[in-house]
Amino acid sequence: MKTFRLFIAIAITIAISSCKTKHDLTYFEDIENSTSGILQTNETTHRLEPENEITINVNSSVPEATAMFNLPLVNPATPSATATTGAPHIQTYIIDNKGDIDFPVLGRIHVAGMTTYELRDYLYKRISEYVKDPIITVNFLNYKVTIIGEVGAPKTIRITGDRYSILNALGDCGDLTDYAKRDNILVMRRMPDGNIEYGRIDLHSSDITKSPYFWLKNNDVIIVEPNGIKQDNSKYNSNNAYKLSVISTIVGISASVISLIIALAIRK
Repeated sequence: MKTFRLFIAIAITIAISSCKTKHDLTYFEDIENSTSGILQTNETTHRLEPENEITINVNSSVPEATAMFNLPLVNPATPSATATTGAPHIQTYIIDNKGDIDFPVLGRIHVAGMTTYELRDYLYKRISEYVKDPIITVNFLNYKVTIIGEVGAPKTIRITGDRYSILNALGDCGDLTDYAKRDNILVMRRMPDGNIEYGRIDLHSSDITKSPYFWLKNNDVIIVEPNGIKQDNSKYNSNNAYKLSVISTIVGISASVISLIIALAIRK
């Protein structure tokens, strides 16, 4: 009777939860009936900061004229033999803890706080003093975020552009699962002083576009927690697994005792 009541209680809980599932899976519930509008956002681009690794390539209609503004190609030795070299590749710049890089000809440049576009424009003005119409490209190499928890494919995502939102991250990891808690997404962010700050966003609300955690920064970690249904199922399955283990052990011991009794009876 107790077991029957337990199953009835679980069935009612699941039925009630399922009534909320469709509602809980909706993004931006507050504008679901709106056909158009404008959502305000804060800063939309990632700015350079210490420890960022970037590439800077300078070219022009006369490549020889801009060669001095490029780092030389390197031929890294392979681990198996120092005499064997790999394919040549462009050296990179790693922004130091003061926010600077050492650039050929121009010397030390403070780049922290700039976007890649701003750095490109700055270099264009400086290099134009030496070369006519230089072509400059600046790209991130180690801009990455990590997303774990109730998502389709937890992973670390590497980004090459200047802007990347929480919605981009969810799309790249296969979206949230049906068991994800959509109103309490945790974003953890390392600060310049080494401490970790965190904030939470509610994907049911369009106000997340105003959150400082909507646009992700380098090394952000997004944690998607399981909702109540997933946690209840986990507890229920765990308890049942324990009960099944106990029952299996009792049955095994009982079978051994019965076999022993039968063997002794046959001998008599």
